[in-house]
Amino acid sequence: MSANVESMFYVGRTAPWHGLGVSVEEALDSKKAIKMAGLDWTVRQEEIMTADFKDISGFKANVRSDNGSILGVVSDRYKVVQNEKAFSFTDSLIGNGVTYETAGSLNDGKRIWLLAKLPEKYTLADEAVEPFLVFSNSHDGTGAIKVAMTPVRVVCQNTLNLALDNAKRIWSTIHMGDMKNKLEDARNTLLMADRYMMALQDRSENLSLIKLTDKKVIQNIEELIKMPDNPTELQKNNVTRMRSDITHRYFEAPDLKVLPKNAWRFINAISDFATHAEPLRKTSNYTENLFAKTIDGHPLIDRAVQMVAA
Repeated sequence: MSANVESMFYVGRTAPWHGLGVSVEEALDSKKAIKMAGLDWTVRQEEIMTADFKDISGFKANVRSDNGSILGVVSDRYKVVQNEKAFSFTDSLIGNGVTYETAGSLNDGKRIWLLAKLPEKYTLADEAVEPFLVFSNSHDGTGAIKVAMTPVRVVCQNTLNLALDNAKRIWSTIHMGDMKNKLEDARNTLLMADRYMMALQDRSENLSLIKLTDKKVIQNIEELIKMPDNPTELQKNNVTRMRSDITHRYFEAPDLKVLPKNAWRFINAISDFATHAEPLRKTSNYTENLFAKTIDGHPLIDRAVQMVAA
């Protein structure tokens, strides 16, 4: 075990989106939040052509209005949903106690997002969890408009965005067809959020009933973080480091070592690793990738749930 593993715990713990966006807690509506976050620009569509000025049919370029940058080349059936329009439906949720937290963009505006905190408080396995909704829109043709439920464990800021068979965590729609009616449907996301949190409560209780021996925990970690066949020395060191990291979190993290040794504690150790562990190589877009997994889900956490619940 490396000597500095323990330093990973509770040193300036923040949620995955902190440091990415702009605080918009003072915003009274989405239009104000978008302006505070510097997202008050529009997208226009322009014809595209070859180098010898021949029109390319069937495609258009999405161009950012404030700086003229090309956000993406899309089908001519693609419907632009402006930032203000994409998030305007959240304003109807504010009356129910929802408050805006942060807003920002990824990849120079190709993907923008707005995060809201829900007023309800939930308890999962006797621990406080705060529910958030992330609203995301893309302008480069690679993604949909999404609303994602993102529960956060208060004590350590771990995300618990588990995929559940009996409750939706993500609502999404592509940029085609009748966008007005599609966005109207998004107003039901509060109902989706409540159903998801209730299902997550049930899942946490069920996982708490699954006892795990220390030996089983180690076996599960080794199964999750597999050693490649005929590994290089670098691969062997990397796998060993990740396994040691998760093991240390399960057995030594201050908030986890007080919990019973069960599947729910194991899932929280995996979530802790997925949310806060330093990557083997910290690329320039590491934070953006981590936030994207906050929206879309983390496959490692889902695999861990499937493993212990099997």
